Amino acid sequence: MKLLERGVLIIGGGIAGCSLAIALAQRGIRVTVAEKLDVWNFHSSGIFVYSNGLAELQKLGVLPGILESGFTIEQGRNLYFDQHGELITETHYPSAPGTTLAPILGVRRSEMHRVLADRMRSLGVEVRLGATVASIEDSPERGAVIATLNDGSRMEASLMVGADGIRSQIRAMLFGILEPEDTGFGVWRSIHRRPPELREKIMMMGVGKRLGIMPISQDQLYVYATSNEPGHPRYEPARLHLTMREKFAEFAGPATPLLNDIRDPSQVFYTAVEEIRLPLPWSKGRVLLIGDAAHASTPFMGQGGTMAIEDSNVLASMLEEGQDVARVLLEFGARRQPKCQFVQDVSRRVGEAGGMENANTCVTRNARMREQAQADVDNFYRRLHEFDLSAT
Repeated sequence: MKLLERGVLIIGGGIAGCSLAIALAQRGIRVTVAEKLDVWNFHSSGIFVYSNGLAELQKLGVLPGILESGFTIEQGRNLYFDQHGELITETHYPSAPGTTLAPILGVRRSEMHRVLADRMRSLGVEVRLGATVASIEDSPERGAVIATLNDGSRMEASLMVGADGIRSQIRAMLFGILEPEDTGFGVWRSIHRRPPELREKIMMMGVGKRLGIMPISQDQLYVYATSNEPGHPRYEPARLHLTMREKFAEFAGPATPLLNDIRDPSQVFYTAVEEIRLPLPWSKGRVLLIGDAAHASTPFMGQGGTMAIEDSNVLASMLEEGQDVARVLLEFGARRQPKCQFVQDVSRRVGEAGGMENANTCVTRNARMREQAQADVDNFYRRLHEFDLSAT
């Protein structure tokens, strides 16, 4: 592709960076990924990928490996319980329009990254570990952006993409410091053996808390629980297992044996839930931000990873058709921002509904779910598809 004849430099080797590297490399573009970690050692909690995300992974040629590593809920069945283990309702997620893909898959993040990394290697993508950017020079005269790395080396590329996450170094270099917004939620994660009979996604709705259970392989499942954590409290790492069990002690039914199984702090991964809503433009000259660097979302709709993968496929397609890098990057941001903001808005509202702290209000919420939950699911995925149709 002549537009990118000097190649592309991607900063960040997470889901967004790996996906973009694949999307470009399979179009014949020379790609280098610079990752700050000395060793790719991503935390091994779980991740949901709904059918729209599986469709994007299919475009990258990695879907068979993801399906083999993860666990699909073939009918997309999601059971909702209250904190006492009493059934509220059930919903079914759809397949992506025009596909027969599974409605939802759970997989370990480390497995997803392994499959993406294997695909990058097969396409000849260069990966430089322990690398960060010291300075950026955008040279219109040369038709290139020049990055000086922390080891003093200089790299010249037709395009630089910051895919370096919610605390993006590249974002700060382009637009100054934009601190992530603390949403007041915290998320607790743990991995357990999967009982053979547990084959659906489960969400338990408590008072000010939610606890979810999702198979992520043939022999493992993922517990993800959220609580109201205003003020960004810090928890003693050595007591995380005890804290998680105490926080969610009122959750009964399918949660009880899993909470009892948490016996060591190393089993628990806790983070504050933060957002980034970068105003347009998401680019400056030949440098662009994608994924969490531009639009980090709360996790309540399970769409953050998918939006990053979509960013990558959309950007690669637009670059293939475009005539000017800087113009394409501006058009990309304008195209992607409305959909990503929609996901952020819906996810935040769902989180707030799960965080209701008045018991009577929670009873009303659960009653509404019995009447409206499936319609809410259908409306959300229909709206996502409408964004795609409007962009074509």
